[in-house]
Amino acid sequence: MSKTILVVVALAAWTGAGCSTGGDGSIAAADEAAQRNAEAIQSFPFRSAPPVDISGMVLIEGGEFMMGTDEGFPFEGPSHRVFLDPFYMDEHEVTNGQYAMFAEFTGHVTESERLGWSGVFDPSRNGWTKGDGADWRRPHGPGSTHLEMKDYPVVHLSWLDAAAYCDWRGARLPTEAEFEYAARGGIEGAAYAWGDELAPGGVHQANLWQGTFPEVDRTLDGYGSHAPVKKFPPNRYGLYDMTGNVWEWVYDWYHPAYFANSPVKNPRGPQGGEQKVQRGGSWLCSENYCQGYRVAARMLTAPDSGLNNLGFRCAANAE
Repeated sequence: MSKTILVVVALAAWTGAGCSTGGDGSIAAADEAAQRNAEAIQSFPFRSAPPVDISGMVLIEGGEFMMGTDEGFPFEGPSHRVFLDPFYMDEHEVTNGQYAMFAEFTGHVTESERLGWSGVFDPSRNGWTKGDGADWRRPHGPGSTHLEMKDYPVVHLSWLDAAAYCDWRGARLPTEAEFEYAARGGIEGAAYAWGDELAPGGVHQANLWQGTFPEVDRTLDGYGSHAPVKKFPPNRYGLYDMTGNVWEWVYDWYHPAYFANSPVKNPRGPQGGEQKVQRGGSWLCSENYCQGYRVAARMLTAPDSGLNNLGFRCAANAE
């Protein structure tokens, strides 16, 4: 089984560059594994029915909004109008405690657990590393345990690991359009989920990197890594951590020009691709690097990747 991690995130291009090889180190093995992964992803249909259990979810009324931006990176635009039907969204990222119940009930083994490692950003080394022994059960690697971090977002999961959890709940991953609409909280056109000022009145609204990345994180928001859920104010829809803390997997495949020809109603992304989209930014996002806390920001990663700043939440149709 292959795995792609973000070794370098190029600020100018905003694309993930990584190493993808098979167990024998060959490109052919990596290609075969990628094909198996793509086929597995297609086994998760887009659920059109409401979930079995909507506890912990917020009903988001449908409506129109301007998605994307004309003032960011080219693949974040063009800005275009989208209409969405009502949907449910988890009020916060899925936590270690929630994922543990799923793993215990189903016996699901994640990609990182099978491989014995995951992508870990190491500030002391100023980059992404192969984190031996890191997985969702050991969020900070050997010596750490999810049992002491039950209310933290679960990380080190591939797209399939996230989709499997949502499917178990009778839900699904949110579409990219749903995520941006929900993150905006009804404030159309704003740069951030709470308005146009990053820290209004000097008050930090999300778990981000304060300082020059990756040399110095001043941790003015109180956290030097991902934080427990619901430690920052919710947006106007009552959703927590739609910005910062951890990037979040969404349903859509990535294509740089998709927005130019996106369907107006309930878009779900391209039919296929090599990378899946993430939204929301993370604790590694700073003013000099990625600026993923912008509500229109996008990131892309191979669906078999697990990272220590990447989590997810579930969504579901409301009718």
